[in-house]
Order: sequence, then structure tokens, then C-alpha cells
Amino acid sequence: MAQRRRLKPADWENLPDEELLKLRVRDLGVRIEGTVLEERIALFHSELEARGISFKPPCYLADEWLCPDKVPNIGIPFFLAHPRLIQLEKKMMLEAEGETEPWCLKLLRHESGHALNSAYLIHKRTRWRELFGPFTTEYYDVTYDAKPYSKRFVVHLEDNYAQAHPDEDWAETFAVWLAPGSDWQERYKDWPAFKKLQYVDKVMKEFGPKPPVVTTRDFSWAADKMTITLAGFYERKKRSLGGEFPGYYDRGLLRIFTTQAPTGDAGKTPKQLKEAKAVRFLRLHRRNLVKVINAFIPQRKFDIDKLARKLMARCEDLDLYVHKSENETLVELTAYITAIMASMRRFNGDHNRR
Repeated sequence: MAQRRRLKPADWENLPDEELLKLRVRDLGVRIEGTVLEERIALFHSELEARGISFKPPCYLADEWLCPDKVPNIGIPFFLAHPRLIQLEKKMMLEAEGETEPWCLKLLRHESGHALNSAYLIHKRTRWRELFGPFTTEYYDVTYDAKPYSKRFVVHLEDNYAQAHPDEDWAETFAVWLAPGSDWQERYKDWPAFKKLQYVDKVMKEFGPKPPVVTTRDFSWAADKMTITLAGFYERKKRSLGGEFPGYYDRGLLRIFTTQAPTGDAGKTPKQLKEAKAVRFLRLHRRNLVKVINAFIPQRKFDIDKLARKLMARCEDLDLYVHKSENETLVELTAYITAIMASMRRFNGDHNRR
């Protein structure tokens, strides 16, 4: 069977979206060399050098931002390697993560925290575990409620990401420490998180000049190995991040609720109509739903609550009403949210990424 020819950007950069989406990712022929990514990686490397870190984690094109588990390599989304692919990503996903230089550098600093942790096995140290927690903690088997104003964690990426896992806490702390002009000594001096920053500063002074303990050619989820088409890639990506897209949950919500305002023999008063709103029903039962669902599936309360809030917003957009009994509606909602969370776990619960 004849192999497909590896293309060059000149072969597809002017194709319409419907034709571009038919191409396999591995056949796009995108590279870091000669692109704006090469310049940004060089700038990122200069930041490491300025901090006395001699090891530069290898960067490669992957399906998303990642650092394979216990592997000191950094994966960068392949779409960032060409303006046409960035354009497609923004059309399909509404944004291109890491598109701008500041955003890209911010993510590189975070991923380098994971990479250096793996390169020098810092997570095996007792003091690391005391400050950040067990490295072996499962990503989706841990329950926590993110506290937006907690001073036990630094603030770097969105969604209080430092609170997601001990290794994310380390990576976020490292990123704040690495960033030029972050002034962490002053900004965080009164925070409990300051001890973590001091620890990063101490261990990187120790390990920075040394060669890495761990090196590998493992470039998991590399773009040049992806046989999936761009259409398939975005279908999978939208399923995994479905809640970010208006209309994704509509079919399920329309099975539970109705667009028809309830009426009686004499009609309903404005107050009664308001009380029958689906968004009000979800608001009243949200906390209990989160508690019940969390008791049966190994998913964070934070994630379940975030999904419930998205469903509330969508119910309000669709102007939905309750038309079944309270118990029946609660049973259906519980089953629906549980099914969504289980689906998200299948797509996002890969513990070999950081």
C-alpha cells in the first residue's frame, strides 16, 4: 500500500477549511525550526540561563501543551507552528492557547517546571513532599474545592491551577520564580506560598549548574506520529472540552426540561413562572447534586460544580422550565451530569501528561 506523501505548508496553507480538515496531522509537515516558536523557545532558554539553569528541556510539536509524566520534554501544540493552523484552531476552538508571545512564554515556564522536576527527580525529596504533597496523587482521584483567594498557592495560570495537583503546584511556583520581573520576593513575602518559592530558589541553585539525572527520547503524542485527520482531531477535542461550546449540552437539557412555559387553567403568575425556571431549580439543588455525584465518581467537586454552573447558564439562555416532578428531575439531572463527568474523565484522565 502506497504511503501518503508528507506535505509542506505551501501545499495546504491556502486550502479552504473543509479541504484542510481532511488532512492527517502527521502529513502537514510542520516544524518548530524557522517559525516564531523557535524564537520564543530561544527567549525561554535565555530565561533559564539567567537563572543559572544549564539544562534546556527539549521542545517538540504535540497535540497539546504537555510534559509527559516523568519525562523532561515539553510538547507544544502543533497548530502554533503555522498561522494558517492558528486561524483554523481559533475558528474551531474559539482561541489558540499560547498564540501570543507572553502567553506562549507563560506556558513554557509552567511546562518547564514539570520537565525540570522530572529531570532532577526533585519530587522524591522529603521537603518537596512536605511543601507540595505526594507526587503520586492521582489527578482525577483527588477531591478539592479550589479557593480563589488562598495564599497557600501562587497565581500564574487561570482557574487556580496550582491547586489541581502537587506537581501543578510545583510547576506554577517554578513558573512564578522563573518569570523575569515577577518580583516574587516582594509580592509573596506575606503568603504561606512564599516557603515554596524559597524552596524552588534553593533547589534550582543546587541543580541548575548540573546535568540532568533523567534524559529520554520519549516524545509522546508527537504531531508527526498523529494519523488522525484535523477533522477527527477537532471532533475529539470538542468532545473532551464540550462544555466550553454553546449548544453542546442542549440535547440533554431539552430531554430533562422544556422550552414551554407551564400554564394552568387560569395561567401562571409571573412569580410561578419564575419558580418553574430550570435555572432556578439547578441553583437550588446545585450543592446537593455536587455532593451526591462526588460520592460516586472519583472527580473533583470543583469540576462538578463548574459543570453545574455551565448547565445553569445554558438553561437560562434557552429559557427552560421544569415540567416533571422534583424527584424525577433530580434523578435525570444526576444521571446526566454523572455521564458527562465520566466522559470527561475518559478524555482528560490520562495521567501520563502534566
